[in-house]
Amino acid sequence: MTKKFHPETESIRTQIKRSEHFEHSNPIYLSSSFIFEDAEDMRASFAEEKQHNIYTRLSNPNNEELVQKLCKLEGAEAGVSFASGMSGIFTTFAALLSQGDHILSVRAVFGSTHSLFTKILPKWGIQTTYFDYSDLDTLSNFILPETKILFVESPTNPGLQIFDLELLGEFANKHNLIFIVDNCFATPYIQKPIDYGAHIVLHSATKLIDGQGRVLGGLAVGKEELMQEIKAFSRNTGPSLSPFNAWVLSKSIETLSIRLDKHCDNAFSLAQFLEDHPLVKTVRYPFLKSHPQYELARKQMNKGGNIIAFEVDGGLKGGQDFINHIEMCSLTSNLGDTRTIITHPASTTHSKLTPSERSLVGISDGLIRISVGLEHINDIIDDISQALDAYSN
Repeated sequence: MTKKFHPETESIRTQIKRSEHFEHSNPIYLSSSFIFEDAEDMRASFAEEKQHNIYTRLSNPNNEELVQKLCKLEGAEAGVSFASGMSGIFTTFAALLSQGDHILSVRAVFGSTHSLFTKILPKWGIQTTYFDYSDLDTLSNFILPETKILFVESPTNPGLQIFDLELLGEFANKHNLIFIVDNCFATPYIQKPIDYGAHIVLHSATKLIDGQGRVLGGLAVGKEELMQEIKAFSRNTGPSLSPFNAWVLSKSIETLSIRLDKHCDNAFSLAQFLEDHPLVKTVRYPFLKSHPQYELARKQMNKGGNIIAFEVDGGLKGGQDFINHIEMCSLTSNLGDTRTIITHPASTTHSKLTPSERSLVGISDGLIRISVGLEHINDIIDDISQALDAYSN
């Protein structure tokens, strides 16, 4: 197809070439390797003179279809799939960096990303400097001669800070940095970082892209030349996504837009309820006018997402007491599911950070993170409401 369609149509109609069976929905290619017509076909394939699947660690039709779909949604030139979101993050950085290189990153990053930056990459002489939202005016002060990558999550996990992607894209271009954005919380349906100058966009496809808590997966999409480096590293080190998971995620993308509409509508209604509740200290949701970066969120996001962070009294004990009174919603560390999920970051996902480190990224002991699902909004609100009433008595 040469006509340019809307993203919702692209995510459904992008498919790899059908087989001789002319199937409507592409099958799962559960094969570790692929055969060749003759010696010349094999030679040319290994020499990369022609496109031919060789071995599933290197490429597979299901993985190819998934990557093509996300590239169209993000506006990217090429991409690579991975076994998990973190394998995608690690492989991207490992492929693009060398000993002595330097990363400039927002301070508020996912816990495992923080461990990568502070415990793993330093083993190979790669250092990271963190900056805060308030540092943007003096960001150039953090640049070193060895700085190679500018990395951001926006919105951040779980504090929901919003970073000015256009400003950072211009900054990265001025200083010749590779600008990488973790777009997991927004997805390309809500936000397209490449439109603001990002060179690479990362996803934990385990979250909203899957949307039903079934499989793990990671994706990196962006500039062709950068993707080739990442792909070469991945081919040799093996963090490949299974064809079954790729097939599941490819089908999931077909319902991304309709799921996100409902997720975001539910989240906005719940955020408004929480903002008016007397037992809630603070609420953070990008599309609430009380959010510090509300105008910026409205500029670069077309919806507020499905994540809400709010604070209850009582510190660690208060947060855990509230969690213990939840009846319907799920208590798990995942997010982006059809089911509403509630997490207490200080005692779970970010418990490895020191109290001072958590404070720096806006995680108080009483902070609660909600991944708002697709249940009826009244049932979600009723469960949160009864838990707030019960924990306070």
